Amino acid sequence: MAKHTPGFIKIVDDARTRVRECTIEDVRRRQAAGEKLTLVDVREESEFAKGHIPGAIHLGKGVIERDIEMKIPDQSGELILYCGGGYRSALAADNIQKMGYTNVISMDGGWRGWTEAGLPVEQ
Repeated sequence: MAKHTPGFIKIVDDARTRVRECTIEDVRRRQAAGEKLTLVDVREESEFAKGHIPGAIHLGKGVIERDIEMKIPDQSGELILYCGGGYRSALAADNIQKMGYTNVISMDGGWRGWTEAGLPVEQ
């Protein structure tokens, strides 16, 4: 895992004051209950290609603000964003909320926590 700088942690902590978060277990429990979730992987394209949560769509943090309205036009539908550990997804969630998306959640623990828990992945 990359060591995060104080400036980066500061902006992530600020974003988290405005963003709802869930745990990996929350997502897994909802999947097990048969809920259809819109999972958005905000990692880099190369990270997504190596593996992602089954059914996730890719909208990298670098382009999510540019592309989300075309890919996901419903601004009221629930979106669960995840990244490597929950930092980039919090920043992306904060930004798309500013664009009018009203039901955005960042999955704390991200891909790293998902794979460490031995949960299903796809490539």
